[in-house]
Amino acid sequence: MTAPATAQLITTKAELRARRAALIGPVVVVMTMGALHDGHVALVRRAREVAGDEGAVVVTDFVNPLQFGPHEDFDAYPRDLAADVARVAGLADIVFAPAVEEMYPVLPPLVSVAVGRLGTVLEGEFRPGHFAGVATVVTKLLQLVRPDVAVFGRKDAQQLALVQRLVADLDIPCRIEPVAIQREPEGLARSSRNVYLSATGREQALALSRTVRAVEAAAPSASGILAALASEAGAPGLTWNYAAAVDPATFEPIDESYRGEVLVVLAARVEGTRLLDSTVAEATEA
Repeated sequence: MTAPATAQLITTKAELRARRAALIGPVVVVMTMGALHDGHVALVRRAREVAGDEGAVVVTDFVNPLQFGPHEDFDAYPRDLAADVARVAGLADIVFAPAVEEMYPVLPPLVSVAVGRLGTVLEGEFRPGHFAGVATVVTKLLQLVRPDVAVFGRKDAQQLALVQRLVADLDIPCRIEPVAIQREPEGLARSSRNVYLSATGREQALALSRTVRAVEAAAPSASGILAALASEAGAPGLTWNYAAAVDPATFEPIDESYRGEVLVVLAARVEGTRLLDSTVAEATEA
């Protein structure tokens, strides 16, 4: 089917199930926490391409409380549902935007999805419980939407890896479609949290994308990739949480003897705002 001029807004699980039962053709989902920007729209455009004229695109718009820590910005997280629905007009068929009470009649839920080591290192170490919250809401949304394909961005690289393992380990019949990071003209990875940055903060935040470029320029040397991670260690205005090069299958840190695909993941705070970036490189020499 061709996407309608205005996506249908659905707010209850019962209505979503009924609407899903009537869909014909491939169903593709894009999971978001709202505050949609051009990066999200790129994911929805890819979903539309994958769904084709006969399929349907579902955008979920839900700020998931389970993935926020006690001192994080759940209440302050930007929300503008009307603007979100307008941004995906002509691309999405359905926007599913439930209330917290609709998704979690009991909060915290009595049963949730546990994550292993992949959910406790790097981002998981700095945000305890975050990936358990992600895994739980993703599982719920996959059960509700029952998509053939789910589209995820590569910026949240650890989240992408976790979701890929989730569908494989739990035998969920859904293909995960990764989409390249969308960037601002100056190189900053697009994020809903970028709105919190001043002009000075945006300039300071470019240290993350400079690190990405340095890593990509250093490949295929494993030692060069590791050295490039330290290139912005003293950048002003940044508090680094981590800058790591890992084996994408295990998330174990690499050393100079490593050969194969390398996932580089970055996280830092600028003006109190936590930003992520990542890239993939190939190490074929010392």
